[in-house]
Amino acid sequence: MKLWAALSRRPAWAAALLGASSALALPPVFLVPILGFTVPGLLALVGVERTWRRAAWLGFCFGFAHHVVGLYWITEAILVRASEFWWLVPFAAPGVALLLAPFIAASVLAAWFAPPGWRRVLVLAGAWTLADLARQFVGTGFPWNPWGSVWAAATTWGNVMQQPAAWIGAPGLTLLTVLVAALPVLGRRGIAASLAILAVWAGLGAWRLQTPQPKPPGVTVALAQGDIAEGHKFDAAFAASIFSTYLDLTRQAVLRIHGPGVVIWPETASPYLLGRDAGARAAIVQAAEGMPVFAGSIRFGKDGRPRNTLYAIMGPGPPAARYDKRHLVPFGEYSPAWLPIQVVPGGGFEPGHGLVTWTLPGLPPVGPLICYEAIFPAQVVDEANRPRWLVNVTNDAWFGNSTGPRQHLAAARLRAVEEGLPLVRAANSGISAVFDAFGRQTARLGLLKRGVLLAALPGALPRTVFARLGLWAPFGLAALLLVVATPWRVLFLRRIARF
Repeated sequence: MKLWAALSRRPAWAAALLGASSALALPPVFLVPILGFTVPGLLALVGVERTWRRAAWLGFCFGFAHHVVGLYWITEAILVRASEFWWLVPFAAPGVALLLAPFIAASVLAAWFAPPGWRRVLVLAGAWTLADLARQFVGTGFPWNPWGSVWAAATTWGNVMQQPAAWIGAPGLTLLTVLVAALPVLGRRGIAASLAILAVWAGLGAWRLQTPQPKPPGVTVALAQGDIAEGHKFDAAFAASIFSTYLDLTRQAVLRIHGPGVVIWPETASPYLLGRDAGARAAIVQAAEGMPVFAGSIRFGKDGRPRNTLYAIMGPGPPAARYDKRHLVPFGEYSPAWLPIQVVPGGGFEPGHGLVTWTLPGLPPVGPLICYEAIFPAQVVDEANRPRWLVNVTNDAWFGNSTGPRQHLAAARLRAVEEGLPLVRAANSGISAVFDAFGRQTARLGLLKRGVLLAALPGALPRTVFARLGLWAPFGLAALLLVVATPWRVLFLRRIARF
C-alpha cells in the first residue's frame, strides 16, 4: 500500500508498473487474474486526470512498459549477430514498444472522454479492440500479444475459454478480456457482472467442446525438429551436416509411419536451394522413400531477389508445389522504407503474392503458412479454395529459450479455433505441435530438442462463424459497445439547446 501511495503521486510511473505487470497475463505465464487489478488501476489513474494530454500520456506509459516486458525476447535475435548489431541491443524491444504503445494510448484516451462509470468501461473495451484491429494493418502490421491470447494455454481451462474465437476471433476475445478486467472498477456490481460474463463465456466454451470430433483423414504427420543453432544455419561449413540431420530425421519418420503420411521440415530447413538443386531433392526423395516432404528453403526469383519458400517434394523432377511467404517480418526479413538505416543486408526478401491451397495426391487440401504469418487472424486461409488443414513452418531459434517461441505457439493455436481447422506446426528449435480443429493440443515436441514428432492429422470442422465473417465480427462488437456507451440523450438535448 505504501508503494502504491508513493506511485499514485507519480501517475506515469504507476501506469508503467501496471502495464509491465499486465504482461504476466500473456503466454507463457498466463497469470490472467492480474488484469482484474491492473486495468481498474489504470482507469482509476486516468479518471482523475483533468486534461486529455495527461490521460493519453498515462495510456502511453502503460502500453510502453507492457510491450517492453512482453517483447523483451526481440533482443535475443540481435544477440545472434551481436558482432554487427550490438549497438541495437538497448533499443530493440523499447523501439518496438514505442511503435505499439500509441495504440493503447488511443484506447485509454477514448475512455477518458467517456463519462465515468459503465460507459467508460465499454468505451475502453471497444476502443482497445479497434486499436488492436488497426495494429494488424497499420505500417507493416504486428498484432503480436493481443490480450485474447491470454486464454491460449494448453490446459483444460485454456481449451474451454478459447472456444468463442470460433465466433468472434482472437480480437473478440481481446474485447471480452478487457471488458471483464475493467468491470471491477465499478465496485461490487462490476465484479458480479465480470464473474457473470466469465461464467457464460466458460459455459459456451464447454458447450462447443461437446461437438463431436470430426473424422480424421487417416494421415500421419511427422514433424522434423532439427534444433539447428541459428548461427550455423547459413554457414556453408555446416550445410552438409544440417542437411544430413534432416535426412536422418526423415528416415526415422518413414520407419515409424504405417500408411499415408507426410514429413514436414521447418522454415528454411534446407541449406541448399531446393528449387534449383536436383541432387538435394533426389536425396530427400530417397530418404522419404516416396513419401511427401514439405521442406522450407530459400528461393531466388528471376529478379535475383530471395524468397522465403516452402516446397512440396513428392518424387523425381521439380517440386510438386511451392509457396512464397507473403507477410515478411519487418526488421528481420526486410527494412521498412521509412527506416533511416538498413538493418537487413541486401534489401531483404521479396514477398509472395498471396495465400494458396495445395491439392496434392494422398493428402487433404492444405494451406501453408510460414513463420509469423500465423499471428494474423482472418488472414491465414485462401477462402476461394478452402483447405482442410493448415501447416505452419517456422524457425524460432532466433529467440532462444525465451517467451517468444511460446507466444508464437499460442498465436498459431488460436488460428485453429478461429478457422475450425487442424493446425500442424513444425519449428526448427521447437515448439513443434499439432492442434485439432478446437485448438486442443494433441502432440508436442518441446523447445531446444531434436527429434521427430508423429501424430495423426485431426479432422476439419465446417466453416466457423469467424471464418465466414472474418474481422467484421469483432469490429461489429467493438462498434456496438461504443454506440451503447454514447450518451445519445445528452447529445440530443445539447443539440436542441443550441436552437
